[in-house]
Amino acid sequence: MDVHSPILRKLFNESHGIFVGLQRLEEELSGRPRKAQLVRVSKNYRSVIRACMEEMHQAATAAKDPASSSQLSSQVSILSAVELIWNLCEILFIEVAPAGPLLLHLLDWVQLHMCEVDNLSADVLGNENPSKHDKFWNLVTVLVLQGRLDEARQMLSKEADANPGSAAMCRVLGDLMKTMPILSPGNTQTLTELELKWQHWHEECERYLQDGTFAPSPHLSLLCQILLGNEAVILEQKELLGTWYHLMVTQLLYSHPTVKPTELHIYAQSSLDLFLGGESSPEPLDNILMAAFEFDIHQVIKECSIALSNWWFVAHLTDLLDHCQLLQSHSLYFGSNMREFILLEYASGLFAHHSLWQLGVDYFDHCPESGRVSLELHIERVPLNTEQKALKVLRVCEQRGMTEQVRSICKILAMNAVRNNRLGSALSWSIRAKDAAFATLVSDRFLRDYCERGCFSDLDLIDNLGPAMMLSDRLTFLGKYREFHRLYGEKRFVAGASLLLSLMTSQIAPRSFWMTLLTDALPLLEQKQVIFSAEQTYELMRCLEDLTEGRPTCSEPDGLGPQADDVETTKVEMLRLALARNLARAIIKEGSLEGS
Repeated sequence: MDVHSPILRKLFNESHGIFVGLQRLEEELSGRPRKAQLVRVSKNYRSVIRACMEEMHQAATAAKDPASSSQLSSQVSILSAVELIWNLCEILFIEVAPAGPLLLHLLDWVQLHMCEVDNLSADVLGNENPSKHDKFWNLVTVLVLQGRLDEARQMLSKEADANPGSAAMCRVLGDLMKTMPILSPGNTQTLTELELKWQHWHEECERYLQDGTFAPSPHLSLLCQILLGNEAVILEQKELLGTWYHLMVTQLLYSHPTVKPTELHIYAQSSLDLFLGGESSPEPLDNILMAAFEFDIHQVIKECSIALSNWWFVAHLTDLLDHCQLLQSHSLYFGSNMREFILLEYASGLFAHHSLWQLGVDYFDHCPESGRVSLELHIERVPLNTEQKALKVLRVCEQRGMTEQVRSICKILAMNAVRNNRLGSALSWSIRAKDAAFATLVSDRFLRDYCERGCFSDLDLIDNLGPAMMLSDRLTFLGKYREFHRLYGEKRFVAGASLLLSLMTSQIAPRSFWMTLLTDALPLLEQKQVIFSAEQTYELMRCLEDLTEGRPTCSEPDGLGPQADDVETTKVEMLRLALARNLARAIIKEGSLEGS
């Protein structure tokens, strides 16, 4: 089953909801309602398969292109086989129907999957004289083969109306059909009572056949022989039966209606051999159904894994059977249990799809042994081609406390943002990744941009760094330097001056940025009132001397040449002059304050 088919995506999505619901339900399940709940879950899965099959069938009919139509039809066949197997497993393993009701379930199973009868019925009844239709007796025979005796009687009444000569025979056969004993769901009679009644009924059918009641009509005679379970006559209807398992259920209905679950495999094998007649080998579907009739669950799962190209079916069926506590005894040779192994395979397949990987996460979550490790491996491989997808992946990792993966994703996103010159985004991702080295690199880019443009981009982000500022010294400096600008803008010059000086003396400011900081101090040194104290001015002078002491006399190695060097020299001279003037003013001010 193709994960890229839009119709099958519905199957994956809806069955995912049922799967997650079942895991939650497990916590509440106990006692008698448990079986009913699990049967309901199984029916939900089957209804999703059938809805998908119906949609696929309509698409195949509407397809203009023969290749597409053929491909869709083959998908319909696969889904039909899947539902057939699932339905049988539901009857045998989940419903665990006992003798009596077992046959009723198997009849429903055959009727549900041999739906050509309904088309045939519509065709015959569409005729203004149905009993004259060339397929009339085919239809009556199939209805009897499927145990749809009420419908068969209605057909016989049409024959009686059209041919008064056969009316008496039709009425007798119709009465035999009406009186056939069947153990209905609400019936309180025991199996022994049913067997006795059935034996009397069987003898009655035999008596009518022997005394030649139906001799004038070969069709009615044949129908009576089917009711008697005549193996050779039933096998002659091979074409109408279509499959060996239909043959088996018909044979059981008219020969062994109280069949026990443990006896099924004998009748199944006999019907398969009779039907194939040694002319052909069993198909994979035959082997799967045979394994189910043998109550070999592990063989069913193994055969399905081999026959189907996708793990969807075996994953959900195995999980459900595991909840029915039918697989506990089975461990695979490498130590993992079967349910988990298959769920891991299915979830891995979902991760190959651009959006279905999100469903895969929940399947990994419900694999207690290896799910976490597998999720970590697969989540790292999800291509982060859009930021929206990256955020989804990130949310999955954060919800599960996958610290390493969170860091790795944030780092990738930070790098992408830097490449696209989105520095604010890059900084926020590096903070989320708690990556000090990358935060330093991005902070340097912010500072370089500031030097080139004279203003900061992404002010909101820098203003609201909060505790994240402590991630790296450079980030701390960026935050504090932005704070200095804010204080300056608010004309809180004394606080701003103090912060500016502390950035240099505490060694947080990169040395390459000192000249910028000293230049920022110039307007403060030129204010009317004295902002920097004498002691602070001495500190600024020391920083300026430290900076100019080791400066090369030739042009800067950055290749800006003599012109840039002249600008630097002019800046240094202006700073020295401003600092000297400020020192004189500060000493006078502080002296006069002491004197007073």
